[in-house]
Amino acid sequence: MTESTPKRLVRRGRIFPEITISPEELAKRKAEKDAFHQRCRAIFERVRPQFIDKHYGWYIAVEPDSGDYFIDADNMQAHKKAREKYPNADHCVFCLNETGATGTI
Repeated sequence: MTESTPKRLVRRGRIFPEITISPEELAKRKAEKDAFHQRCRAIFERVRPQFIDKHYGWYIAVEPDSGDYFIDADNMQAHKKAREKYPNADHCVFCLNETGATGTI
């Protein structure tokens, strides 16, 4: 008995071709994102030595416009604290370790 597998329909093209972002706009957005991350990273690097010994492995959410930061053992709680105080502002979350990375490879 032979079984046939259903054939897949391969679609080429975009789902919404009318919504296309120019390469210049993409580059502008990437530059803005990188600048924002650098501002967050500068604050993280400044405060990390104060907390790394006592709170190693904890998370810190940094809001760069005010310079405020929020520390918690759970990354979602640090994120929540930042959102409660600054509901409309963006922030970055870092891990209090040597690199600031939050994941594993």
